[in-house]
Amino acid sequence: MGTRAHVALSWIAPLLLLAVWEGLARNGWIEPQVLPAPSKVVATAWKLGLHGTLLRDLGTSLLRAAAGFAIGGGIGFALGTLVGFSRLAEALIDRSVQMIRAIPFLALLPLVIVWFGVGEGQKIFLVSLGVAFPVYINTTLGIRQVDPKLLELGRVRGLSTALLIRRIVLPGALPSILTGVRYALATAWLALVVAETIGAQAGLGFLAMDAREFLRTDVIVLTIVIYALIGVLADSLARLLERRLLAWHPNYGAGR
Repeated sequence: MGTRAHVALSWIAPLLLLAVWEGLARNGWIEPQVLPAPSKVVATAWKLGLHGTLLRDLGTSLLRAAAGFAIGGGIGFALGTLVGFSRLAEALIDRSVQMIRAIPFLALLPLVIVWFGVGEGQKIFLVSLGVAFPVYINTTLGIRQVDPKLLELGRVRGLSTALLIRRIVLPGALPSILTGVRYALATAWLALVVAETIGAQAGLGFLAMDAREFLRTDVIVLTIVIYALIGVLADSLARLLERRLLAWHPNYGAGR
């Protein structure tokens, strides 16, 4: 069975679920106030899109997620690289990072609001914080898992430390680093949802909270669907990046 057939099969269950959901809602088995029909959600999306509200809120959330991902991912990669190469850096940094990682977002939220208020800084900070940990952990793990025999071979061939890192260590750690990126993409949206529930004037989280006040379940379901679609798209882009950057790896490639 080819790749296209597998892709087609992967959509059978979601489409079947939508069909059942639509049928139950249209026949009154599900109350509209509890869970509106998919057709109603699509109509709501069309209406909000025409008014410009949906695109504005979606764009705001995407910009926050992108900024937080860039900042948190950069910090996580830098710290992970440092700890991966140095046992001294691990002793100085790792325990503190792991302690902060164990704190839930909701527990940090009051303190973050005191620091940054309820503006953009608070939201980008929370996204950055959530993104940094998966990248940090997987970068450290990837560097530590590089085969020592390859390192020894590089030294025998006379490679300098810089070339050893560029040609052996980082390529060997890349599968783990990209796995961290995939986890970080999911965490970015989780952190953003938490951040946008407090004091936001725009964004998907604000749209959902505003709809809750007016019992607009169609809008709430729409925001959930958008989060799901963005998550699937982001993961697909990450997998495409894996295939491009790891074409040399036997476990990756065009057929994966």
